[in-house]
Parts: sequence; C-alpha cells; structure tokens
Amino acid sequence: MDVRFWGVRGSIAVSGARYVQTGGNTTCVEVSSQGERLILDGGTGLRALGESYGWQAMEATLLFTHVHWDHIQGVPFFGPAFHPDSKLRFLGAKRSSGTLRAALDAQMQPPTFPITLDAIPAHLEFRTVATGAPWEMGPFRVTALDMAHPDGVVAYRIEDSESSLVFATDVEHGPELDARLLELAEGVDLLIHDAQFTDEEYAGKKGPSRRGWGHSTWPQAVRAARICGAGRLALFHHDPMRDDCQVSTIEARARLSFANAFVAREGEVVAL
Repeated sequence: MDVRFWGVRGSIAVSGARYVQTGGNTTCVEVSSQGERLILDGGTGLRALGESYGWQAMEATLLFTHVHWDHIQGVPFFGPAFHPDSKLRFLGAKRSSGTLRAALDAQMQPPTFPITLDAIPAHLEFRTVATGAPWEMGPFRVTALDMAHPDGVVAYRIEDSESSLVFATDVEHGPELDARLLELAEGVDLLIHDAQFTDEEYAGKKGPSRRGWGHSTWPQAVRAARICGAGRLALFHHDPMRDDCQVSTIEARARLSFANAFVAREGEVVAL
C-alpha cells in the first residue's frame, strides 16, 4: 500500500517561499493498492492530484472525514470529474446539518461559484459512511469511527493484505486521549494524526485558546502513536501560520519522543 500526500495544511491554503518545503494545499491523501485507489478528503490538494492524472477517465472512491471547506474545496477543480467516462464514489457521514452531497452542492451554487454540481459530467455516486463495522472495498478493508469535532468527523482505518494505516485528521482528544481512537489505531503501520497546534497554543498561552476548535496538538499525536504501537507517525493538518522552519522544528522535537515520527509534506510518498 502506497500513501501519497497531496495536501497537508489545515483551515486554509497558503503560498509563498516560507511554505514551499511543506506545501500549502489543504487536506488530500491518496492511498493505492493493487491498482486501485482511495482518496481521503477533497481539499485543494485534490486539484493537484487530478492534474497529475491528466485528461483521462478515472475510477476512484473518495472518503470524506467531514465537510468543512478545507476538506471539500478541491472538488470543483478536480479534473477527472469533468471527464464523462469517470466513475467517482463519494462517501461521507450524514449529519443533522445535512449530507455530503448537500454540502458539495452548496459550495457550487451562485453567486459564489459559476458551475453547479449537477453540471459535472462524470458519473457520481454518493454513499453514507457506516461507522463501527468494517467493510470491504476492492483490496481495502475500511473501518470508520465517529469522533469529536464541530459537526463531527470520521477517522478511518484502512488495511490491505499486507499493511494498515489510520487517518485521524481534525480530531480533538480533550484532557485525555480518546481511547476509541487508540483502539482503532492499535498496531497500525502508519498513523496520520492531526497536529495543528502546540500545547501552548491549545491552552491559550500563545494567542486565543483553541479548546473546542476540533484539533489536536503534536505532543498528543506523539503520545497516541506510542500508546497504540504505531510503526510510523505522520504529523498532519499543519496550521496555515506554521512555516517550513517551524514545521521542521516540531518534527525534530517529536522524534525525541517517537523516533519514527515525521511531518507530512506535500508530494511525499510512503510505502507500507
């Protein structure tokens, strides 16, 4: 199983010389195995993924953790969606605020966008994510866990015949690490974990308190990886204010406690 990071930022895309090494696109991760792919979230990194594929039909499944803008804004710019022979499955949780389709449709309505979701020529199939029990999808076995975040978020465990990963972005543990996530990630080869804040930022010692904003600190991600016995840890969903130097400093500090920790960087490929 190969994991490619197309977007690693949280909240809003950034650009400029200070962000080149880490990347500035928002959340999008591609997981491939045996010629099939899963795409995790559709942030602005999804546009780059589509561009790399070229003008040809694509068959893929997109798993959405939730529908905040930084996780769906790439959908209207995803090139393969405009190829009439593409077949794309969109999976997301149903919330009291609405469905995944409704959220994608809402962001592509006048006066804020000129092309509606219905105008996309590819065959789009929408499914509701079932949490708890695992399900099979091609070579993948997927287990979804509903977690704490404003309007909710889904963490995914993805396995093939040889390897496993957990994608846990936009999760907020609270005073103690969420035991459910630790169970989901037990023995996983790669844990991709939200690491948007430092402990000081989260507590409000540097700027406003971030409690209740729906994100973790990088030390929490490190502790989670150690407790669940993860093989590797990818620190993910970097704050848009965090430049390359600051990201690298966090990476070095994280490795003091967990040697196999690394910062997720745009374009990086991890073979499991």
